[in-house]
Amino acid sequence: MPPITQHVERHFKNRGVQIDLPATYEALERESLARVGALAVRYPKTYQMWDLLNNDPEALANWDMADYMAVNKLNYNDHGHTHAMITASNGMVMFDLLREAGLIPDVVSSGAGDFDDSCLTVVAATLLHDIGNQVHRKYHEMMGIGLARTILDRLMPKVYPTIEQRVELRAFILHAILCHDFDPPPLTFEAGLVAIADGTDVTKGRGRKAFDLGKVDIHSVSALAIDEVQIGQGAEFPVEIQIVMNNSAGIFQIEETLTKKVVHGPLAKHVTVVAVTRPEDATSDARIIQRLTLKNGVFVAE
Repeated sequence: MPPITQHVERHFKNRGVQIDLPATYEALERESLARVGALAVRYPKTYQMWDLLNNDPEALANWDMADYMAVNKLNYNDHGHTHAMITASNGMVMFDLLREAGLIPDVVSSGAGDFDDSCLTVVAATLLHDIGNQVHRKYHEMMGIGLARTILDRLMPKVYPTIEQRVELRAFILHAILCHDFDPPPLTFEAGLVAIADGTDVTKGRGRKAFDLGKVDIHSVSALAIDEVQIGQGAEFPVEIQIVMNNSAGIFQIEETLTKKVVHGPLAKHVTVVAVTRPEDATSDARIIQRLTLKNGVFVAE
């Protein structure tokens, strides 16, 4: 099996629309590739779909344009290829932990496929969940399912020769894309996991670009307060997501982006979130902003 990093990285040169991201965020992307590579043997069909999507020119263009609209036009944090890979790899890690705990996904219980097919559903949906942002942030979930369907219809036959199974799995994938922001709420194991995976990409690396472009509000500042996200087996829950903060302002980002999806989703009884501020022996938080000046109706960091 060829190294997964080679498949993805070769496409970053000589491309069209591109968004430069902080080095720390790109490092997190490389860590994500390593996590997927470690699980590839256990989930070969998932690996194949990961490889197909991450090397597909249409998918790459979709990520580029979604990122362009989100970052350059709305001053949002990253919604492109790097965000897609980080969240998909986190979803794959959590899927494996939940499987080890004995949970049965909807794809398996319905008869649509096995655990590898369910994992593929999570990974494919997470990779494509934000491509609708290229049209507009508003209704991006609805736009995303239409854009994703054309890609899936072209690539899925390479993994699934049987039309019936291909269409059934596509339905699970599209449902997860539509529901990743809980509007409407997810109904399946896979969709609930995609929503949570989306909420795990909250580090300051992702939020740095928006802040540097001049977005100074509780969303951008809170994002800069989060140093690291660690996913593992918990003492009481199959999945524990630990958020490491340098400033307690990170609580806002965690609540807005992640915990709502955990608490109100179909996996609420199996996933928990722990937030810690480090260094633990510090008597005060790290300072994120030193001075703000109101200019033309918005705060500007100085």
